[in-house]
Amino acid sequence: MARRESPEINAGSMADIAFLLLIFFLVTTTMDVDSGIARKLPPYDEQKAPPPPVKKQNILQVLVNANDEILVNEDYMELRDLRQKAMDFVDNNYKGDCDYCQGSRDKTMSENPEKHVISLQNDRGTSYEMYIAVQNELTAAYRELRNRESRLRFGRNYDLLSDEDAKEIAKLYPLNISEAEPLKL
Repeated sequence: MARRESPEINAGSMADIAFLLLIFFLVTTTMDVDSGIARKLPPYDEQKAPPPPVKKQNILQVLVNANDEILVNEDYMELRDLRQKAMDFVDNNYKGDCDYCQGSRDKTMSENPEKHVISLQNDRGTSYEMYIAVQNELTAAYRELRNRESRLRFGRNYDLLSDEDAKEIAKLYPLNISEAEPLKL
């Protein structure tokens, strides 16, 4: 009796096709890039230099507790009011030596935009949503001040300025947010 060979499928080209499909999907797939808070951390310094002296009136202290309540200079405040408070504090011009400031010249607030510091401290129990919301409001205060000044000087918003002009405006309203270690309660 004659032997019949069983029909086989040539699997040699199947491996090539599978490899090509794998390469195709790897090349055409997009990777999600996580975006975060844009902050430039200071360089690590092994020698613990003492911080420069800052007058108490030049510090706006913002505390966020575990219940997501905001305390600004020992007064409770709603999140919606934080942006305006930060703008008023930064743009105060108490000493009158800032020719571009439009603040109220309140003696209890910062001397001028160059000397202010916003000190932010959170509790370990603060929700991530509140942490981000407070960061957004503080950053928005600087953005509004910079936009206002760039429209007066250059006729357009801060993000549309050239690098040189943007540095000039950023120097007028420097982003001075100091974030302290979370409270250990």
